[in-house]
Amino acid sequence: MLADSVHRAILLMAALALAGDALGADNSGRSWPTGGWQRGTPAGVGLDETVLAAIDKDLASSKYSLVDSFQVFRCGAEVYSRKYDHDYGKLYSKEARTKGPLNARLTGRYNYYDPDWHPYYHGTDLHTMQSVSKTVTSAIIGVAITRGDFKAALDRPVLGYFDLAKVKNVDDRKRRMTLQNILTMTTGLDWNEDVPYDDPRSDSSLMEATDDWVQYVIDKPMAHDPGTVFNYSSGATELLAYIFKKETGQDIDAYGEKYLFAPLGMRHEWKRTYLGVVDTEGGLYLNGADLAKIGYLYLNDGVWDAQRLISSAWVQHSLTPAVDTGWQSLKYGFKWWLQPIKAARNTYGTLSVSVGSA
Repeated sequence: MLADSVHRAILLMAALALAGDALGADNSGRSWPTGGWQRGTPAGVGLDETVLAAIDKDLASSKYSLVDSFQVFRCGAEVYSRKYDHDYGKLYSKEARTKGPLNARLTGRYNYYDPDWHPYYHGTDLHTMQSVSKTVTSAIIGVAITRGDFKAALDRPVLGYFDLAKVKNVDDRKRRMTLQNILTMTTGLDWNEDVPYDDPRSDSSLMEATDDWVQYVIDKPMAHDPGTVFNYSSGATELLAYIFKKETGQDIDAYGEKYLFAPLGMRHEWKRTYLGVVDTEGGLYLNGADLAKIGYLYLNDGVWDAQRLISSAWVQHSLTPAVDTGWQSLKYGFKWWLQPIKAARNTYGTLSVSVGSA
């Protein structure tokens, strides 16, 4: 989550949507960017550089506010890359010192106007992923299921991970809420994330102002039967950090580092809540080149350099529409937005345009 008035990053992973590297393709002889992407040119992979240059011109002129980077990856290579610098300390010097929904505590990692934390992590090239963190969280769960470390079926009721005596608003509908409902944003919980994040009614911002995010979420009353209504909820994804630890006995950040980030050659940082729970709803930091590796992994059906990291079944479930979002013809899979495209091989494809949400 992050309001449109706050920092943005555009990271276009064109390889995800453009023909030429289809899901399920033969991986033999493929070049893997574990140590870094090969460099190519737009023309060399069939792209019109004048179109990319026009986008770059718009971004450089601030036609779209506060875009930090623009990168295009195609056919296993980075073919276009631009960066746009902004002085966030100066831009938000007043807001950083004024308490509000996006900086309820004024200091620390959840003051969204603090340039030590947003949009870059402590002056590095690691950029806040905000809700793209949700997609990466889904990928780590896919890794854990593939390895046999996450054994629960997706139809397992969520409340099985909690002490019911300590959960508010328990009813029959909440008892029927499952892991799959969390993955597809169909929990049925009464959650308001349709307003801007700097609106005091935003449940996401209200959650982040509390000490115990998980308790805030699980205590919410139900508004719908689980599985019936898509309702975007950062809180639902935060439950996955807690559930992952309960199910596997392992921290999702440490697990992801060992079995996903390290094999892909990715650097990352991951914020935690005030009680130390990994912020799976929005706290991940990556650079653009490493974010593209997540797309490349899924593009290659969960296989990386001859090693299967994620099962084909998880990749397919993730990229198959599970629910209609009711917004701009977008569907939703397992923490992936899915947009209909005209393609020779797939009805649905994914073009990842990260503007602080996923």
